[in-house]
Amino acid sequence: MEDPTATERPPADRPDDAGTSGHDENAENADEAGKPGRISRVLRSLGPGIVTGAADDDPSGIATYAQAGAKYGSALLWTVPLTLPLMIVVQEACERMTLATGDSFGALIRKRFRRGTRTWVTVLVAALLVSNTVNAAADLVAIGQGMQLLHAGPAPLWSLILGIVIGFVVVRGSFEWIARIFKWLCLVLFAYVAVLAVAHVDWGAVGAGLLGTGFRWDTGYLALVAAVLGTTISPYMFFWQSEEREEMLRKGAKGDDPPRLDERPPAKARRMLLLGRLDVITGMLFSVAIMFAIIVGSAATLGAHHKTVTSAAEAAKALQPIAGDYASILFALGFIGSGMLAVPVLAASGSAGFAALLDKPWSLDRPPHKAKTFYALLLVSLVAAIVLALIGVDPISLLVVAAVINAIAAGPFVIVLMLVTGSRQLMGEHRNGPLARTLGWATAVIMCIAGAFGIYALVTGS
Repeated sequence: MEDPTATERPPADRPDDAGTSGHDENAENADEAGKPGRISRVLRSLGPGIVTGAADDDPSGIATYAQAGAKYGSALLWTVPLTLPLMIVVQEACERMTLATGDSFGALIRKRFRRGTRTWVTVLVAALLVSNTVNAAADLVAIGQGMQLLHAGPAPLWSLILGIVIGFVVVRGSFEWIARIFKWLCLVLFAYVAVLAVAHVDWGAVGAGLLGTGFRWDTGYLALVAAVLGTTISPYMFFWQSEEREEMLRKGAKGDDPPRLDERPPAKARRMLLLGRLDVITGMLFSVAIMFAIIVGSAATLGAHHKTVTSAAEAAKALQPIAGDYASILFALGFIGSGMLAVPVLAASGSAGFAALLDKPWSLDRPPHKAKTFYALLLVSLVAAIVLALIGVDPISLLVVAAVINAIAAGPFVIVLMLVTGSRQLMGEHRNGPLARTLGWATAVIMCIAGAFGIYALVTGS
């Protein structure tokens, strides 16, 4: 199963301290000088975890959380504390994996598995590409609908305009510039926290929901539980976390092959791991905080008035007569911003993962002629998403297709991740410890069960 020759890597031809998670020498000197440097280092290390967590709350996720609150009130809130440790353990494994090896998830899959097994994983990654494209199309539709709700013009026009803008920025912009845009876009999601300020929340019911007192055994409820888990722990998150971190390591290393952690001074390696974990925990806390706000806000408004919704746009419309114009506008701004963040992440994560799996160069910092496979996949994904958004395909149907593919792929991808991060040859002393193994394999089991039930619910029409 494991390829013993694939893990060999030439020694770094740079000093051991080259590249520190995307920081330059001035930042290193500032860190030594005093507290401002330490604060700057912490802030600059935040990126992959924050962006991944925010992209997880895309319009499709928002629609799922809003539906949960509208249909079942606070009865699904127990999924918030359940998903947090699962998200942290999976994304921490992705972060640690890339810091330890200097490689992305796609490249490490190629190194970890022999050709026969790798073929099956390649099929999974190809399915992820399709799922990401379909999901991006649904998000573009939602962005257009959000602009229409703000009386900015017809939805299809905005889906087209902003789809082209996203494509231009991703293809022509530098990674550093794109990463900065992504970080600012994350702030838009605080709009959902603001919705709580205009909603009349029953905090007693919220507390009971967090404790799981509203749990039900009916098929519709369990199907929505599976949908919440599927949209919260999505395979594209694993790829994006490792890919954005590798891009940051490349910037710091001034080359394509960042040093492994065991090639760095021990103190620096420990600091990088600590900052990486801080980034992941911060990002996942941010993600579930928004998830919590959407479910609670929807329960207090839509649920209290027995309104059901099937999309983020419907939720925004339904909020207006209940909680006022401001709540509707805030909700719309939130899913417009989250869609603008999620579409490029969806397109780039699958494209980079597939290119790395094929041993082809990829990078948002490389010009297109130096990463042809990556940019070809990226452009095909974006163009297909724009076309699907414009031809009038029902966004709910798009999300159902994406949900089915994600349901099939999520559990197996967690298993692949655990096998990669548990490999002594690849990870060395940074392979999974007892806690990571226990929680990681528990996540794999939970996601496999959720995926199987989600497929059953869809097939039976539940």
